Amino acid sequence: MVRHFISGGVLAAAAVGMLQTPALAGGLERGGYNIDLLFDTSRFTAEATSTFVMPDRKLKNVRDTDPTPFNPAGGTAGGGDLTGLSTSADGSENYWSPRIGIKAGIGDAADCMFDYSEPWGAHKNPGRDWAGANEDIETKVESRNYAATCSYRFDMGPGQLRLIGGGFYQEVYGFQERLVQAFPAGFPLSGVGRLDLEGDGWGWRAGVAYEIPEYAFRASLVYNSEVKLNDITGTLDLSQVSGTPKFDVYGSQAMPDVLELKVQSGIAPDWLAFGSVKWTDWSQLQKVPFFCSSGVAGVCASGTQVTTLDLGYRDGWTVMGGIGHKFNEQWSGAVSLTWDRGTSQGFGSQTDTWALGVLGSYSPTKNVEFRLGGVLGLMTGGSSRTVVLDGLTYGQRANYDFDDDIVAAISTGIKVRF
Repeated sequence: MVRHFISGGVLAAAAVGMLQTPALAGGLERGGYNIDLLFDTSRFTAEATSTFVMPDRKLKNVRDTDPTPFNPAGGTAGGGDLTGLSTSADGSENYWSPRIGIKAGIGDAADCMFDYSEPWGAHKNPGRDWAGANEDIETKVESRNYAATCSYRFDMGPGQLRLIGGGFYQEVYGFQERLVQAFPAGFPLSGVGRLDLEGDGWGWRAGVAYEIPEYAFRASLVYNSEVKLNDITGTLDLSQVSGTPKFDVYGSQAMPDVLELKVQSGIAPDWLAFGSVKWTDWSQLQKVPFFCSSGVAGVCASGTQVTTLDLGYRDGWTVMGGIGHKFNEQWSGAVSLTWDRGTSQGFGSQTDTWALGVLGSYSPTKNVEFRLGGVLGLMTGGSSRTVVLDGLTYGQRANYDFDDDIVAAISTGIKVRF
């Protein structure tokens, strides 16, 4: 006898995926990677989702720990004494995380999907008038990811085994501004330096899934490779520090590889349990150095290090679990609880996050599905100090504390099957 569990068309894994709150994860993660659309049972499916995230991190007890002035000849850039500035600041900015995808069934056993997402990003804008301006005035990182993923499934035991593979092209770009030299009031230069960067690269994914549709059961394990940004280029503008025209810089860095296990199963008529565990290799982002492309008199010689982007991350772990319920042929819902291990190691404000998610799904017809989800989370408190990680010093310009803070998110989505 076939048991009546939640059908994939009513509360699909793609809908459940909206509750996994990747936009609240550590490191530079925003939308992350998601291929749940590949499992949709319709022949052709299009999907669009958008998540608005509102973190409310507040920094306090800020102390300027490096009051030394800018001295390129001596290799110091403390920014000057900022002890008279504000000892509090905003530590986060709101942002959007969109995703668009389309999936097509090919024959009886193959499926392919194409999607656009923005997996990585960050935005901090504490401003010029706080005691940590020599560490950061504004930092913004954005990304674009274009992916193609296919799978082939065949019968095995009571269900089907699915082999998954694909590739993606990724662009990462952004800037950082910080106070390099605090000049007295009325001085014609602001003392602010700006670093602009961009890079791109390719990645690939491979995975396996096992499905038993009769029980709404699916287990998948997918690996997404790192993306090597071997040719990051940009400019360093110190024109407001020493009058030096901006000059070209270069560097390299890899965006992290990701391994994720997802499981879902019907547990009673019209009830579904789901969960996931994800590891992200953020520990490869430590100090990212940048070098002069050509010699600049009084600043640096060609090929010498001129600045760094300090991150000091450890690997990220995200664990999520939840329950979904089908109320009738049109309405279903789900709740989830997510824990994300913070990636900061005594420097920075990315501590552990706990998040509760709620999702509602409405299908006016069998071909259209609307979703609305909300997440409320707690970012745990802590402090950022001067630390030494693998022999390198972080947080030497400013120290600060932060309490437990709230983060909220709203997700909307639409799926059309045809």
